Amino acid sequence: MGLQGRYRKGDAMGRIDDIGELHGDVLLFGGPYSNLQATEALFDWAHRAMIPPEQRICTGDMVAYCGDPVAVLNLMQAQGGPCIAGNCEQQLAAGAQDCGCGFAAGSTCARLSQDWYAHANQTVTAAQRAHMAALPELLLFRHTNKRYAVIHGGTKDVSRFLWPCSRNSEFMEEINHLRDEVGAIDGVVSGHSGLPFERHIDGVHWINAGVIGMPPHDRKPETRFAVLGQGGLTFHRLAYDAKAAANAMCDAGLPDAYANALQTGIWPSEDILPPALRHGAQPQVLANG
Repeated sequence: MGLQGRYRKGDAMGRIDDIGELHGDVLLFGGPYSNLQATEALFDWAHRAMIPPEQRICTGDMVAYCGDPVAVLNLMQAQGGPCIAGNCEQQLAAGAQDCGCGFAAGSTCARLSQDWYAHANQTVTAAQRAHMAALPELLLFRHTNKRYAVIHGGTKDVSRFLWPCSRNSEFMEEINHLRDEVGAIDGVVSGHSGLPFERHIDGVHWINAGVIGMPPHDRKPETRFAVLGQGGLTFHRLAYDAKAAANAMCDAGLPDAYANALQTGIWPSEDILPPALRHGAQPQVLANG
């Protein structure tokens, strides 16, 4: 039996759920981002791959940039599986006035988030807020005799950005804090940054599964997810109807910056990225990315 329920220790994380041993392929994904078409496409893929809902793990931010927050939340509850609370879930559950994404003041992300967050905050239901409020902040599971922790951004800061080019010491801060909180771990599954990558640090396999709601700034519309299988980790491209998702954003009255990004594969907000990942440069996508 693992940890379960509300768990606090100093400035520790909130609720931690242990979902036990998983067998076969485990779907890892993040950031549905209110993108209904991408979420539908992912679950269609999972159904064909015979990955059941209880083995579809989401790193949070079900609601963000795109036009269908209510429909995506409904679909995630119907066909998704274990999900942790990202900053967007936490903020919407609390009725906060901003997304809490950790964007620098005055950045393009901070400016554009005012519109999509207001749209989401006005449309999600009270029942959906309650569902988001009940989500854990950390998940634990075992797979092929290894123990994994699932977080959103960071352990002490849900909105911490860790990038493919971040220093080992930054990852070690998170790994050490997890070890203090939940004991030995073999792997960490994370999200938030929007870029898929993996690192091996101090015996721990760090996996950022990427997001399905927005392309990883690589000039291609396909988004990303990962599968943890008996043979290891693979990254996958998700093809879906990006034009329909962009049209849904326009129908919702959202600015066209992120709608364009869905089809061009280029973020309108390079200023949030480290310099090495800016100027249209393709980010580091490992394995089958």
